[in-house]
Amino acid sequence: MMIRALNFCCFAVTALACLALYHVSEQTRVARVQLLTVQRQIGVEQDAMRVLEADWERVSDPARIQQLASVKLGLADTPTLEVASLELLPRRGDAKSAVVEANAVAPARESDPRLHEVSLHVSE
Repeated sequence: MMIRALNFCCFAVTALACLALYHVSEQTRVARVQLLTVQRQIGVEQDAMRVLEADWERVSDPARIQQLASVKLGLADTPTLEVASLELLPRRGDAKSAVVEANAVAPARESDPRLHEVSLHVSE
């Protein structure tokens, strides 16, 4: 009788171990399916990112931006001249030495018709 009880306990422990193993196996299978789904989504997102990066490279091309600025906004690629002189700046605390008008003339070269007279007018 004691041997039957011991056999029954061993059978019950074995059955519980089999159920626990099946449960772990099923959880592993579900986790594997979820992992494959997430990896597939990552691949789709990476493809979309590659497409967006290529599109961004095309859109942010400086030559394209310059061409759009000239066509849509009427902006031209003209050289600029900086006119600055320390003598023209008013001194601190001196209200009489305010800049009234400052002019600079850049000689136009025959080869580049885009150069024009540059004037800087500052009034009080």
